[in-house]
Amino acid sequence: MDQATGPLPRRLWLRDPLAILADGAGGGIVVEGTRIAECLPTGARPSRPVDETVDASRHVIIPGLVNTHHHAFQTLTRAHPLAIDKPLFPWLKALYTVWGAITPEAFRLASRVAFTELLLSGCTTAGDHHYLFPKGLEQAVDIQVEEARALGLRACITRGSMTLCDEDGGLPPRDLTQDDDTVLADSERVLNLFHDPSPGAMIQIGLAPCSPFAVTKRLMRESADLAARHGCRLHTHLGETLDEDAFCQAMFGYRPVDYLEEVGWLSDRVWLAHGIHFNDGEVARLGRAGVGVCHCPTSNMTLASGHCRTCELEAAGSPVGLGVDGSASNDSSNLMEGVRHAVMLNRLTYGAPAVTHRDALRWASEGSARCLGRDDIGRIAPGMEADLALFTLDELRFSGAHDPLAALVLCGATRADRVMVAGQWRVMDGQPLGVDVVALREAHSKLARELFGR
Repeated sequence: MDQATGPLPRRLWLRDPLAILADGAGGGIVVEGTRIAECLPTGARPSRPVDETVDASRHVIIPGLVNTHHHAFQTLTRAHPLAIDKPLFPWLKALYTVWGAITPEAFRLASRVAFTELLLSGCTTAGDHHYLFPKGLEQAVDIQVEEARALGLRACITRGSMTLCDEDGGLPPRDLTQDDDTVLADSERVLNLFHDPSPGAMIQIGLAPCSPFAVTKRLMRESADLAARHGCRLHTHLGETLDEDAFCQAMFGYRPVDYLEEVGWLSDRVWLAHGIHFNDGEVARLGRAGVGVCHCPTSNMTLASGHCRTCELEAAGSPVGLGVDGSASNDSSNLMEGVRHAVMLNRLTYGAPAVTHRDALRWASEGSARCLGRDDIGRIAPGMEADLALFTLDELRFSGAHDPLAALVLCGATRADRVMVAGQWRVMDGQPLGVDVVALREAHSKLARELFGR
């Protein structure tokens, strides 16, 4: 032991995987502390002794997936009869009538359920966009940070907001909105408490007005100023539906991307959710500015919102990531399922050869990491954080599959066998460590029925 530095970090060799999404790593990878120390070619051995070796010959190893858009509270209103079979605006208006009943206890369980689901699907970084702050739920960001820490999950929690109610020309009722000063004060509070801009950070905070038509121009501008001072990211919904385009035209007199530029959001500090209805000129402008776009294929198909222009956006220079979106518009929090849906929806849009399983996996890992402004996660390479998802192909659905990586996506993998975050196992044998899943489901379901049952 070096008395100046303390004990050396443990070294773990994930040996000889069935397949791995990394070049020249057929012999596996060595994890040292929280990071990847070595990627080994087939037949090679670690450069130094290891403390433990894991036989990975049954496993397909991919980078831990990175979710860049979600609304965890919506796990409480999945498949709700008021909202089934509706497009976005009627869907929102229907659910606004029930969401005001959420309590801190219900929100805590909803976040725990959403984060656990993500983790089980191979997701190691959970992004959540929480914009609902009825009376009593003012500490929502604090609750989500506590839940992410308890699970050992990396997280980007965005402090959302709605300040324009239906009486002001917005969509939500007044009791679901806050005023600008309250939002800005709490945004600064949670940034000071929780935002960690350093490499390897486990918790980061973003600022995320719900949408341009849900908040004032002042809040958009001052949120951008606050984000610049604290070195954090900005996030909002944009370009999700044609109704949104029409709403922006009626409310502001121009299209959503023009509005984004006017309030100082056309920058590489920003990533947008959905990004479906952009014209060619807007795609080019977003790309030049480096604005990221989170593609939400499952939600977009559920609400019939449209097809994100993923290939054009990426070619223009925009980072493209993936998100599950809310569990009431997706009815799931499974990012691996979202990877498969991204392949299918984008092939329908662009043709079968244009989008591969590797493209969708890249969007869900490296692309999503870029949306969050991170270069330390999303890839398997020496020096990167040891965030990994290991899947087996032992189920009947994989029988007869020849390319393991392709099979993971095309045959419909949904649950990881092992998940590692920052060098620590958080899922083993398909079970989240430290979580009683049966008890969680029972408590969550009970509250959902009591608060939101119809």
